[in-house]
Amino acid sequence: MKDLLHSPTRRQLLSMIGKTAGATAMYQAMTTLGFASESSFQKEIDLKGAPAGASIVILGAGLGGLTAAYELRKAGYKVTVLEYQNRGGGRSWTLNSGDKYTELGGEEVTCDFEKGNYFNGGPWRLPVHHYAVFHYCKKFNVALQPFIQTNDRAYLHRTNHFNGAPQRLGDVQSDIRGYVSELLSKAVNKGSLDDTVTKEDKEKLLEGLKGWGVLNTDYRYVKSHETGKHRGYSVYPGGGLMPDAQPSTPIPMDKLLSSGMWSDLYNNYTVHVHQPAMFQPVGGMGKIGDAFTRECRDMIQFNAKVTKIHQDETGVTVDYVDANNSKGSNSESSNLTSGVKSIRADWCICNIPLSVLTQIDINVSEPMKQAMAAVPYDTSYKVGLEFKRRFWEEDEWIYGGITYTDLPITQISYPSQDLFTSGSGVLLGAYGFGEASYKFNALTPKERISAALAYGKQIHPQYTKEFRAGTSVAWHRIPWSLGCYGIWSESSRQQYYESLCSIDHRIVLAGEHCSHIPAWQEGAILSGLDAAKRLHQKAKKLG
Repeated sequence: MKDLLHSPTRRQLLSMIGKTAGATAMYQAMTTLGFASESSFQKEIDLKGAPAGASIVILGAGLGGLTAAYELRKAGYKVTVLEYQNRGGGRSWTLNSGDKYTELGGEEVTCDFEKGNYFNGGPWRLPVHHYAVFHYCKKFNVALQPFIQTNDRAYLHRTNHFNGAPQRLGDVQSDIRGYVSELLSKAVNKGSLDDTVTKEDKEKLLEGLKGWGVLNTDYRYVKSHETGKHRGYSVYPGGGLMPDAQPSTPIPMDKLLSSGMWSDLYNNYTVHVHQPAMFQPVGGMGKIGDAFTRECRDMIQFNAKVTKIHQDETGVTVDYVDANNSKGSNSESSNLTSGVKSIRADWCICNIPLSVLTQIDINVSEPMKQAMAAVPYDTSYKVGLEFKRRFWEEDEWIYGGITYTDLPITQISYPSQDLFTSGSGVLLGAYGFGEASYKFNALTPKERISAALAYGKQIHPQYTKEFRAGTSVAWHRIPWSLGCYGIWSESSRQQYYESLCSIDHRIVLAGEHCSHIPAWQEGAILSGLDAAKRLHQKAKKLG
């Protein structure tokens, strides 16, 4: 690091600037390094010529399963979809006014919002490069609207810094840019750079840094009318005889560094999947699942809990029971033998989450079993809070965007829809993974809401007066998924991914866990397309 700061090459200097230049630079860097790749979707597949009378049973009406069902029926297959729930869409799920469900442990979770308000319990935003999602949204007439991911008026918050007062994201971003520019200008001015950076390069870099970081003539980042144009004012420009504008005061660099807010900016606002523009379905993310379900409705049998999957040389037999009579347990012992139904098909696409599938009797090869058991599921929680009025807009001029905090709630997301309207609104009041999620998942539904309110009011004191209703989703307590999404490491993917995705005699798996974009709807759809295409090729080959 010392050598890099004192004697960078031209490429290293440009890299340093790129890593601090914000969204565009980081977008390209992450793609180049392979940490985030765009969707491989290019165009709709066109499967034709299914063998006469060929049948396929698809287990799970999530987006992966329904994508495969939709495309395989077009190819001429007889397709049946068995779904544990009374709806399609899987984790593409929106809780609306009046909805309720029972989580593991028997607690009932309700959604008592006012009509028209909703909460996305699963996915909640669509990256612009998730081409397959947008393809089917357009094909199925799912209306989309912008999702505001980044908003300079939102907050960054550290409990033990700045006396607990939240800082505007834009202020922090401007100050970081200023201090980085100041440091880089000092590096450029070092005589030791003469061998690696030309005099002309140095002059251009210094001039660029002065403008980019709003530095003074001495290449210092200090309070000035110019910094006010970028980070805002303590007294804003007025008219007539109103007070003259006063620039706001930058946060001292040492305090900014000790707060750790840099990580919030560059871990959450510049990653590939959060680049603007982002989108959301009008009315909630569940509209995508609803559209797929509508297109595939006649193929789906709801409330069908799979208890056994058995393949032989000529086909696959799936046993299932009425899920309404077996809620609260995922063990085969709860199914007993009464009420068991069976379906026979030539082929099977299994879209059941691995966290559930590993508890079902299924006869696949040993490599497939090992791969299924090698993918744990992440834990996550969400809390939706409805307030009597949109105080974040009316009091603080926050329209969309996300506030990040070191409190256990992790973040607060402000709605991108119904801006400037009067009446109630819903915040994503808590959303996180890891250690905090274990604690939230251990709470009752009511306790989760109380915790989100108690933490959130440290950022928004209006919580106490304005709260109206709340709901939550703790993904490890959801019976039909037992977790949020499949977790892959580099080593586990290298060892097990190919086995997991390969066609095992007459069974092939699909879902976000069978993709290089886990946790995203795009990954599920691409997996469904790939499974359908490969299974169709094998079926045609065997006749």
